[in-house]
Amino acid sequence: MQFTDTNCFLCGTIITKEHRTPVFGEWLQQKYNLKDKELLLLDKSVTTFGQLGIPCCDRCHTHYMLPLEHEVEQAATKGMAGLQALPPQRLFQWIGKMYYGTLVTELIKEADPLVMPEYAVSEDPKMLGKFRSFYQVLQSLRVPMEFDGFLPCSLFLLEVSPTEDELPFEYQDELTTMAFSIKLGSVAIVCTLLDNGIIRKALGRLSQVAEGQLLHPIQLAEFKARVFYAAYIFNVVPEYFIRPQKPGDDHLVLDTLIDDVTNEIFNPWEMPAYAHMLEEMWKPWSIREQQILQNPSQPISFLLDEHHQFKPMERYVKQV
Repeated sequence: MQFTDTNCFLCGTIITKEHRTPVFGEWLQQKYNLKDKELLLLDKSVTTFGQLGIPCCDRCHTHYMLPLEHEVEQAATKGMAGLQALPPQRLFQWIGKMYYGTLVTELIKEADPLVMPEYAVSEDPKMLGKFRSFYQVLQSLRVPMEFDGFLPCSLFLLEVSPTEDELPFEYQDELTTMAFSIKLGSVAIVCTLLDNGIIRKALGRLSQVAEGQLLHPIQLAEFKARVFYAAYIFNVVPEYFIRPQKPGDDHLVLDTLIDDVTNEIFNPWEMPAYAHMLEEMWKPWSIREQQILQNPSQPISFLLDEHHQFKPMERYVKQV
């Protein structure tokens, strides 16, 4: 794992600064006109989707990155059905590449920042431990690898109703909690990396209710707030172990272990902190924290009714 401009992000091979692969695939940039769209980095410097590249050797770019992007592009042309048919491990790798590419960019920037971030990610031992574990499972991009009975993430695929949806593309990530979401047309992919599917299980009822429905954008934002907040209070880092190999094996098999004896898997769910996350997600609708917590024990929800059933919604009507 090297955070430099002169090592391939995936295999570590020494390269020149010209050897790069786009963090966001070129097909994605073209389809959603992203090339010149600006991104603000943690050190307050500005880049664009088109400029955001990750150090990558020619072999990894040609043999692993391009086929992955081609697979996702083909699946995305078929909308929800295409993305659902894609092997979940490929979606994990695709999201992992974008997440890690953004992370490496931030960490390279931290060595010579425009403005020193208040909390330097590279100086946090716990975060570096998480990145190390993530880097291990990201190697499945180039090393044939099977995760036995688990996927190193929680994946949610949601469909957005076109009635009041004005954003063909949307992207958000939280580097420290490893939460990620990307919207491609009417399909939103929400993912929490490095949780082995625990967050999906913990939010089981929510995903059962929301997946398969046509969500209003405000409902999608609420779903993301719940997932991103769950990632925020997730409190363990899985360990991964490669099974001993036998002659003739053509792939690695990984097992996993989570220390839930000395660590609580989740820190307590605190309504004010969740309401703050929800306020961030609901910024386009100008819904403030005090409105969200009118009833402190039951924050307002556009997604679920009082019986925790799905609340169908076609248009947003501003609350008075």
